[in-house]
Amino acid sequence: MAEYDVIVIGGGPGGYVCAIRAAQLGLKTACVEGREALGGSCLNVGCIPSKALLHASHSLHEAEHNFARMGLKGKAPSVDWKEMLAYKDDVIGQNTKGIEFLFKKNKVDWIKGWASIPAAGQVKVGDETHSAKNIVIASGSEASSLPGVEIDEKVVVSSTGALSLPKIPKKMVVIGAGVIGLEMGSVYARLGSHVTVVEYLDQVTPGMDGEIAKTLQRSLKKQGLDFVLGAAVQGVDAKKTKATVSYKLKKDDSEHTLDADVVLVATGRKPYTEGLGLDALGMKMTERGQIATDHWRSSVPGIWAIGDVTEGPMLAHKAEDEGMAVAESIAGQAGHVNYDVIPSVIYTSPEVAAVGKTEEQLKDEGRAYKVGKFSFMGNGRAKAMFAGEGFVKILADKETDRILGVHVIGPSAGELIHESCVAMEFGAAAEDLARTCHAHPTVSEAVREAALACGDGPIHS
Repeated sequence: MAEYDVIVIGGGPGGYVCAIRAAQLGLKTACVEGREALGGSCLNVGCIPSKALLHASHSLHEAEHNFARMGLKGKAPSVDWKEMLAYKDDVIGQNTKGIEFLFKKNKVDWIKGWASIPAAGQVKVGDETHSAKNIVIASGSEASSLPGVEIDEKVVVSSTGALSLPKIPKKMVVIGAGVIGLEMGSVYARLGSHVTVVEYLDQVTPGMDGEIAKTLQRSLKKQGLDFVLGAAVQGVDAKKTKATVSYKLKKDDSEHTLDADVVLVATGRKPYTEGLGLDALGMKMTERGQIATDHWRSSVPGIWAIGDVTEGPMLAHKAEDEGMAVAESIAGQAGHVNYDVIPSVIYTSPEVAAVGKTEEQLKDEGRAYKVGKFSFMGNGRAKAMFAGEGFVKILADKETDRILGVHVIGPSAGELIHESCVAMEFGAAAEDLARTCHAHPTVSEAVREAALACGDGPIHS
């Protein structure tokens, strides 16, 4: 029986970051992971492979639509799907092997296998039981489905299956207009699939700023995606190589069907705690099946939980922040996560990024606020890249000018948002951003212009 200060269950972004930070702080640390590679869903079947395919398909789109406009003449490239999947797998391998290297560098033991917790202070993997003063559950999440919809990962697929289809489908139906559905739907639309997105609610990207959501939907529609909103899926009839999706429109109860070669079920994710033995431990859970925590401590002394198995947004970077905070707390330091400043990004084209409050939330709170907006059409660098679609929107307190929320749809939105994150972390006002010199010509100038729009007005609009 090996003895550790910390055993982390799960080698995803939350788990591996927690393990590395704990080891850096002088704690004897192990991480239990049953996959053949570290990195969890994110690196193996989520964030990283999907971004590889998004990058490849975006490059194809640029070649087909923009190269000639820049004087780059020639035949548009053809798609070698097997080669594209090989590129995606190579990206995965580089990243997962990088985590292995970091474990060796920081002297974190990788215990290979699936864990259970027979008692507080004990982690069983296979036939071996290890003892630990602290156990951190970071077992992540898995794709959830709808009642009556069976995922076979061939014709009816989750995001995992969508990353490794044997061929590009002619027709794809995506159930769910959230981040995963729109990202994967846009990949296949660029590759030539006819994609129809079916969503239960009346807008895409539920919970996002309404103005941003409408702009994103319009943009994706121009790219060839069809949308059926306010539709309740009744079932999926899957055959060997085809499927029929039946749905009912909420506005009039009318029934409809859609035929597809592949159906992607992108209706969200649920915490994965199978096999851990939490019931036997008497661990307190939430109504949604998450581990109830207080500053990442579970109801069982010595056991902590972070990431997708706990409440809050299922985001890799949220899990990473919690992983560092827990390691620091275990080491006697003051671990901290500012849940008001956690950005979210949708890696479609245009990209979408947000941090802080939406207009809808501020209205519901009765908060007096002002809006500063700036279109990328007024940004020289964006226009040079054929990326003038979209805008930056800053929400600031009407009296104090403190930044309450920032929403971006446009080029490099996922990178631009972090300037606002830093500003909000330090309680900055919109004027602070407006008075900060931004290099020219960059798309980041649009953020400054939106901040200026919260005051006397932007220069280039």
